[in-house]
Amino acid sequence: MITVEVAYALPHEQKIVAVQVEVGSTAYEAVIKSRIAEQFSQIDPESDPMGVFGKAIRDPKSEVLKAGDRIEIYRPLIADPKEARAKRAAKLKAEKEKEAKE
Repeated sequence: MITVEVAYALPHEQKIVAVQVEVGSTAYEAVIKSRIAEQFSQIDPESDPMGVFGKAIRDPKSEVLKAGDRIEIYRPLIADPKEARAKRAAKLKAEKEKEAKE
């Protein structure tokens, strides 16, 4: 047996569950065994993207874990990061132009 952690975070709440799994277990199996989806109804282990220590994994059902790994279940993005950066840059540019006119 090895111990891994399963993590899920909302804007104001996070949960990390330590779980013991058999050697050779996958990320998907650890998520199911952790029962974290029972605590957060929005989690869908069948389709939610996952990662190990911040590195996305393509197929949680085939990603074999090592002792101490932390499986992270990702939420959908609220805004496209590129679009958000572009909006901030445009706002900053407009503010600088306004200051230059004053």
